[in-house]
Amino acid sequence: MTSVVWIFALLGAVLHVVVFVWEAVLFQRPGVHQGIFFVRTADVPAVRLWAFGVGFYNLFLASGVVAGVIAWGVGDVAVGRALVIYTCLFMFLSGLVLLVADRLELGRARGKGLGGALAQSVPPLVALIAVVL
Repeated sequence: MTSVVWIFALLGAVLHVVVFVWEAVLFQRPGVHQGIFFVRTADVPAVRLWAFGVGFYNLFLASGVVAGVIAWGVGDVAVGRALVIYTCLFMFLSGLVLLVADRLELGRARGKGLGGALAQSVPPLVALIAVVL
């Protein structure tokens, strides 16, 4: 079951790295801010700092999972497992926040943020369930 935990935790980490790149590096591209985040080009200067900061938050979450899997894999099971569980729980709960924001239509029409909420929460949720099993 450990391999299932690692696979889904690392899948969550990869998704968070991708989002880091979109938010912190490529956000000013219309295909990113309009196509992925539904932010009008005129609004980019107002939210650029937010996107940059949130991008790094996603990178730090991914780093926590990777560090946890590495620690777990080299035999420091207690530390690695704690890092993976904490970081996956953080990712899952953040996905729930995105779901609530979508339902409340915060910043975009209802349903437009559902994909992001699912992408952020499902892989770490599977990892957390696998830890329990």
